Amino acid sequence: MTEAKPDTRTVNAPAEKVTHSDQPAAAPPTPAADKAPSHPLRKWLMAAGIVVALAVGGYFMIPWVKTALNTVSTDDAYVNGHVTFVAPRVGGQVTKVLVDDNRRVKKGDLLAQLDKEPYQVQVNIKNAAVVAAETDLGAAEAQARGQIANLGANVATLNGRKATLGISRPNRKRGETLTPLGAMSKEELKQRQQTVTVDEAAVEQALQTVYASRVGLGLPAQPANGHDLAEIPTDLDQNFSTVRQALANTLQSAGQPGGYLPASLDSTPKPGGADFDKQDALDNVNRIYDRLVRDAPAVKQAEAKVLQAQDDLAQSELNLRYCDIVSDIDGQVTSRNVNPGNYVQMGQSLMAVRSVTEIWIDANFKETQLADLRIGQRVRCEVDMYGSRREFEGRITGFTMGTGQTLALLPPQNATGNYVKIVQRLPVRIELTDYDSDKNPLFVGLSVFPYVYFKEAPRGAHAGDVLQPYATIPQGAPDLEP
Repeated sequence: MTEAKPDTRTVNAPAEKVTHSDQPAAAPPTPAADKAPSHPLRKWLMAAGIVVALAVGGYFMIPWVKTALNTVSTDDAYVNGHVTFVAPRVGGQVTKVLVDDNRRVKKGDLLAQLDKEPYQVQVNIKNAAVVAAETDLGAAEAQARGQIANLGANVATLNGRKATLGISRPNRKRGETLTPLGAMSKEELKQRQQTVTVDEAAVEQALQTVYASRVGLGLPAQPANGHDLAEIPTDLDQNFSTVRQALANTLQSAGQPGGYLPASLDSTPKPGGADFDKQDALDNVNRIYDRLVRDAPAVKQAEAKVLQAQDDLAQSELNLRYCDIVSDIDGQVTSRNVNPGNYVQMGQSLMAVRSVTEIWIDANFKETQLADLRIGQRVRCEVDMYGSRREFEGRITGFTMGTGQTLALLPPQNATGNYVKIVQRLPVRIELTDYDSDKNPLFVGLSVFPYVYFKEAPRGAHAGDVLQPYATIPQGAPDLEP
């Protein structure tokens, strides 16, 4: 009987790592394989890349470094330009508006029109007033000439009356001789005597009229012995009544500084002062008459009315022309706020015209950057609108007389004890030297990066100065010394 071998397996025993003694032992680890040798080409490529990177960096960095060392710049700079506000010079209703915003216009272009009819009516009225005033002037001159001619006419009438009296008196004398002889009736003699009486009265009347005319001309009523009643003395222009009246009016200014002071109160204009009258001696009667006509008060008054009427007419015509509202500068229309049918007042802003050509840059540099800035220094300007694609050349032309905060509407009050020092900025004006508005226009308010080459010698007018010279503009008349 075969003897049973005991089972060496353990039931439900935890698994144990069984080592089979019959398996061969693991081989010992072999040493790590040597690294493959590197390529020389790879090293050269890396070195070349580094050199290229340095070259590219230097290409871009060197100009930047040079600019930083040789220029002064700021990011607080803006384009600025002239602006003209369009306003009517007269009031009225708008009939036409011929432009709109962003429209380019030239100086003298018609922008808007007002209703011209009321102003045309005023022109017609003033024209009629001028005609009436000129007619009155002609009448006044004729009246003055008639007054002078009156004397001659009255003397002629007097002579006629004397001639008639010279005939009637001999007739009366013959009648007085013939009547006692029975050759003439008493009734006829009486009639001749009445005729002489009437003729004597007519002569006396004519004589008194002549006397009145002479007195009106400033002459004595009766001329000196041997002189004709119609004779006009050569100094009539000095003693004529209107001249004497003008001299009397002039004497009223004697008490005023610089007034006319005659030699005596009985002086006539010529001996009283040649500077007052400023007239040449008149040796011709007709010229004396012309002088009297020109100086007659009625003529002077009529001339003044003519001048006033002409001035009123000129003003009316000017107002009529002002109905056409035109542009005063070349530029671009902005801020239009008027439409046909609106009633506008004189001086009311209708739109604005901004200059496209008169452009400059206001750069607000810090006060710590101003030490080396001078008029005439070259400036390179980069405008954000064009970026690096376009740079503008310019030059400094002046410094604003005041920092930005002092020119503000409400400047700070630093005397209250809460002062904190802040670096101030001063506006520096830069005018562009290569600006072409047709190719690369600039618009007011655009941001600019100006670079001032302060190490370069300034050029142009007033180079190297800080202040501009005095403006060469006409000055008014100086005050008269007392």
